[in-house]
Formats: sequence, structure tokens, C-alpha cells
Amino acid sequence: MPINLQIHLDNRPAGEAAASNFKLVSTETPALAPGQVLVRHHYLSLDPYMRGRMNDAKSYTAPQPLHEVMVGGTAGEVIESRNDKFAVGDKVVGTGGWQHYSVVDAAVPGALRKVDTSRIPLSAYLGAVGMPGVTAWYGLVKIIEPKAGETMVVSAATGAVGSAFAALSKARGCRTVGIAGGPDKCRYAVDELGFDACIDYKLHTDAASLSRALKLACPDGIDGYFENVGGMVLDAVLGRMNAFGRIAVCGMIARYDGAALPMSDPSLILLSRLKMQGFIVSEHMAVWPEALQELGTLVASGKLRARESIAQGLEAAPEAFLGLLKGRNFGKQLVKLYPQELAS
Repeated sequence: MPINLQIHLDNRPAGEAAASNFKLVSTETPALAPGQVLVRHHYLSLDPYMRGRMNDAKSYTAPQPLHEVMVGGTAGEVIESRNDKFAVGDKVVGTGGWQHYSVVDAAVPGALRKVDTSRIPLSAYLGAVGMPGVTAWYGLVKIIEPKAGETMVVSAATGAVGSAFAALSKARGCRTVGIAGGPDKCRYAVDELGFDACIDYKLHTDAASLSRALKLACPDGIDGYFENVGGMVLDAVLGRMNAFGRIAVCGMIARYDGAALPMSDPSLILLSRLKMQGFIVSEHMAVWPEALQELGTLVASGKLRARESIAQGLEAAPEAFLGLLKGRNFGKQLVKLYPQELAS
């Protein structure tokens, strides 16, 4: 069995996360037991939710354990199998974490999923046709419940979730407006992702200024909002929501370092009779097949062309992750593991 390189959470952050929170570890890969498969990872997924798990605090899931492999999505191939349902060479996605190899008990429901790479790239199964895409689908379809002609807004618009949200929203006949950081991202949102407009939040120093920009981009108000950020952005959107608007709360990246994020005027939820619902997509596995079917069709047909930021090599994962939290990525953030690296 091959020697495995892993990245562990070595210590918990105090405030902002840092590269010193992580540690590169070399370990032996255990022999397979009956029912298990050995997966060689080609791509690791880096996602904002990982920052919350680094804290030892109450949340919707247990904290990331110290001195263990950082948990996360992976895409790769089976290189050894003691399970009749998986053959050597099968392309698979799972949650193998920040490491070169993972031993997976493939009999556990949802632990490993075979994917077809004939029309959809393997990396897309960690983004548009994976957890981020399903997250966008669930928030839009099941919580916001859009109607043709309505106006939808999403923050972090050019990320993995926002990119999928744009395609799904436009497919339902909605005016779709993004909020992103920087002119390059905003141009990409309109020119490549199909947004009707995109607002650069970096041009605004407070919620009132951002709210005025939203008024220009959404002259008929906002009917549905997909929340990834919180803070000033949420305050600005709340003031532009139409009566009986719906807000799907997916993430609050502005508070991942632990600081509280009070709303400036929560009475707007009552005055506009808003529905505001948080959700965790892993708690809704029953809808994944339906969502993945639509997302896969959009990618295969070219209607969803999500961009990827790819860091090279396992050791690049911590800095790439910290860059993601600062918005330095452009699209879905991945780490690519090369065969020569795995063989070293």
C-alpha cells in the first residue's frame, strides 16, 4: 500500500485562520478490508464551510478534530477494490479529505459515488455538479421558489454556488443579479455566467451605498435572495426586498473568524413579511439526484460554464484555502494532485 501524505488541523485559529494551523503528515495507508476500496485523489475541494469547522464551537456539525485529516470533498479514481460495486479505474467522488489517498468503506450509503466523465469533467463533480451546485439548487428551488419574471440576487456571485445559482435562476425566467468583489469578477458574471447585472461591493463602504446600487440593478425590487456573506451585504439587501420575499441563508462568510454579525434593522423582516430560512444541504440528500440531473445537463450543454481556480499540489492547500476566505479565488477553488507527486 502507498505512503500517504495528509494535511491535518494541528491547532485551532485564534481569530483569522493561518497556515500555521495546519500540518503536513506522512503516514502508511492501511490494507483494505472486505468491502473497502482505495481511492487516489485527483482533486480536493476547498469550501468556506471548512473555516467554521476549525472552531471548537457549537454548530450544525461536530468541529474538525485536531491532529486528523482535514475533512473535505474529493474526486479521483479507484486503484484497488475489495468491493464488487467498484472496479479499478472507476472515477469517483467522496469526502476523502486533504490527502493523496483514502480508504473508503464503499458499502456505507453516500460514502462514494461513481461519476461519468465522458461529457462532464471530473473536477466539475466537486463544483457545479457537486455539493456547491446542489446547494444553489436547493436554496433556489426549495426555499426561494422562484417565479418567471421575478428578481433574484445572490452574493459571492462568481463562486461555485453563485455560478450555479445564475444558470438555475435564468433557466426559470428570472432577472438575476449578482454581488461580487472587483470589476473582473463582475464582468465575468455578466459576460460568461449570464447575470443580468453584477454589483461590485468593493466600491461601497456601507450598506446604504450598496443599497442604492441594488436599487439601480433591481428597479422592481428583490423577490429572492441567496445569502452567502452576511454583514453589510445582508443589510443592504434587506432594505430592497419586496413584500413576501424569500431569503435562503447558506453561509455567513463575514463571521467565520468568530465575530458576531448583528443586523442593522431586523424589523424589515416583519415589515416586508419575509421568509428567511437557513439550510444545510447535506440534510436534504433525497433531492440530490434531481438536482444533479439538472446541473449535469446544464454543464454538458454548455449553459453552465463555471470557472475554476486550481492550486497545484497538496502542500498548496492551506494557502489556497486562506485565499478563498479572502475572496482571492475566481470560481470554484480546487487543489490538483499530480501523478508524479503521488508517486514521490
